[in-house]
Amino acid sequence: MSRVYSHLLVALAVFPASALDHSSWDALLKKYVNGQSLVDYRQWRDEPEKIDNYLAQLAAPWPEAMTGDDRKAALINAYNAIAVRWILAHYPVESVWKTKKPFSAARHTLNGVKTSLDGIERELREMDPRIHSALVYAALGGPPLRREAYEGPRIDEQLDDNTRLWLADLRWNQFDSEDRTARVSAVFKWYDDDFKSGGLKAFLLKYAPPGQAGFLAGGKGKIDTVKYQWGLNDQAGIGEEYSTSFGYYWDYFRNR
Repeated sequence: MSRVYSHLLVALAVFPASALDHSSWDALLKKYVNGQSLVDYRQWRDEPEKIDNYLAQLAAPWPEAMTGDDRKAALINAYNAIAVRWILAHYPVESVWKTKKPFSAARHTLNGVKTSLDGIERELREMDPRIHSALVYAALGGPPLRREAYEGPRIDEQLDDNTRLWLADLRWNQFDSEDRTARVSAVFKWYDDDFKSGGLKAFLLKYAPPGQAGFLAGGKGKIDTVKYQWGLNDQAGIGEEYSTSFGYYWDYFRNR
């Protein structure tokens, strides 16, 4: 058996015809994302080829036999990779809102079809409310950008873990038992309708740090939101003050 043929058999065994290969995206996340989920856009900008190759793979038609979990993982990876590539194309920039219609314009190709980040998000919202803990809008206020690719066989474990990590981040989510109030990311307000099964309080009670959200049991307590920080999730600190500036409001209404 030739060495090339042997390597081909190994590749087929690891990545069956029903799945996509996210290993290159996984390697990029490990290289350019730190433990605080901040991205080294400055260095990544000098190596666009690998993310472009990954996005080219996602642009081609996907296997028809993909499972629902494989598709969910691929869509999450696609969303985050497209968001990163969009920032790389405009870096240095204070915020994704400084770019032209970053979410609504159908300028990306996925599975052979033109789509937008909003379009990817809409499909994911129909699958699972936990996706809000995985989609990173290239913003400081978003959930942690996981330092590994999402994979179909592990998607439940990964989404549960990322949701818990996000809710444990006191910058964006706090649970105050004294005044019986959960102060959580504005994302939960924007997409409140996505938590129909049991409601948002039940969701927070399940995924909040142990012992911190008991006051929400039985639908009690109240929920407030924390202002979302749209500054870039950049290791160099670009955009840290962006959301407090007038420019944010102008950029938002101009480019949404």
